[in-house]
Amino acid sequence: MQHIVTEMIEHMSHSHAQMARILETKRHVAVRMAQMVQALPDHHPSFGGMSELMESSHALTKNVVAYLNSIADLQETMAATIGAVMKELGGEDEE
Repeated sequence: MQHIVTEMIEHMSHSHAQMARILETKRHVAVRMAQMVQALPDHHPSFGGMSELMESSHALTKNVVAYLNSIADLQETMAATIGAVMKELGGEDEE
């Protein structure tokens, strides 16, 4: 039984590492987009007009929100899986 629990923990660890890699990639995209928006001039940009500027700002906001939601999902998933493992380990001690 201990071997099965160990294998489950290894698989969960691998999947969490992969999720963390995906989040790291999303973070880099969001940071780069924020840098691009920060570099925009404060006075009357002349590249596509105000509507295009608003679209870019909206896209940046969506990416930041998606990144934060991904972090929240990762935390929930990790809490659920660690809770299940702890419950299994606690039940094993009682046997």
